[in-house]
Amino acid sequence: MMLQTSTKLYKKLQRQYSRRINLDLNRIKKVLKKLNNPEKEINNVINIIGSDGKNSVLTSLKYFFEANNQKVNAFTSPHLYDVRHRFWLGNRFISLREIKKYKKVIERTKQKLTLFELLTCVYILAATKTDFDSVNLMESGLMFAKDSTNLWSDPLAQVVTNINYQHQEWVHPKTIAEICRQKVGYLSNNTKIYTGKQKQKTSKIIKNILNKNQSEKIHYGFWKIINKNKKKYYKDKENLIALNSKHIHSDGLWENVGLAIKISLDLGIDCKIIKKTLPKIKFEGRVQFIKGKLSKNLKKTKILVDGCHSDESTKNLARYLKKFKIPVYGICGMLKNKNPNQLIKNFKGIFKKILTVKIPDEPGAMSSLDLCRIAEKNGFETIKSKNIKDALKKIPTNQKKIVVIFGSLYLVGNALSMN
Repeated sequence: MMLQTSTKLYKKLQRQYSRRINLDLNRIKKVLKKLNNPEKEINNVINIIGSDGKNSVLTSLKYFFEANNQKVNAFTSPHLYDVRHRFWLGNRFISLREIKKYKKVIERTKQKLTLFELLTCVYILAATKTDFDSVNLMESGLMFAKDSTNLWSDPLAQVVTNINYQHQEWVHPKTIAEICRQKVGYLSNNTKIYTGKQKQKTSKIIKNILNKNQSEKIHYGFWKIINKNKKKYYKDKENLIALNSKHIHSDGLWENVGLAIKISLDLGIDCKIIKKTLPKIKFEGRVQFIKGKLSKNLKKTKILVDGCHSDESTKNLARYLKKFKIPVYGICGMLKNKNPNQLIKNFKGIFKKILTVKIPDEPGAMSSLDLCRIAEKNGFETIKSKNIKDALKKIPTNQKKIVVIFGSLYLVGNALSMN
């Protein structure tokens, strides 16, 4: 019942506020000024910027700080199925009543905002009511130069996860160098900057951009993830930490955990606490096996969900799926601007069959027919389906198998809400 109420509220917000991306810090700064700059009351900000891996780095940091008995607030985007999950406040998610209350406060300024800007303001107002010394983990939106989370001149740290060729429609020229400039060229000159593992070309671009930045810079290589005797380890000059978990499956996710380990160690969290916490970390909607209503009547079937929607993240999922010796079926839904041809191509030789669906309630979603045609052109046996439940009914029940729901966080959110 509460989830339905949350969904109803979010749909109302989507009607009231523009979902169109309009990168401009002026609007939110005007609102915050009229509210007496509440963002100045927020301390220990850690901005998390990048193309892939922001949420898993943020989640890992949250686990480590909380295990160290520190209060944590977090602002994430997008949510998978419940708008409250964007806002973590010390020891709980925000309430719907609080969202409505802060929305009214913001609307009294009579300033026009995008939906993401409104939600950023809601977070700021809510976070000011929490402990003064809380750590505030802020996941950036599309870029960072004019992102509504780029509000602090001296954050505790700024973290750059993997940057890749996503969102090129928002930059001119449409190059990886310009994407890097928009994400990294506007970082603080008075913080610690951490950059995660990158392609060699991207790493070189990032280092060149940050060359004149006066902040302390800690690049991948100061630590790394290594494989030794068929086991994974985090390694830096002083630490070697075995990476054990029943919940973290892919190499890409372990790289993100490694980045969070380095930051946590540098911020004074004891290595023993990190080792104890690692097996507890879970990432919702990221290479995650799920049990529940969706798999209730499906014998011999494991369901895996992954919101991968970039070249890097689909390749990461594909590498993991290669390990399985049983048939793997894909249920795919994607947005039109995510280069579906390339992303589906990355799964060649892996899926026995792809079942295509249109993501519900997403105006930018591809039709199941168009996705079906793209998959067929890439040599996949394909079935067009109405939705996830319809797709599951079309998969054989008499064999051991894995069914992977992939291609969009919105599709994964739809699966999790049904489950």
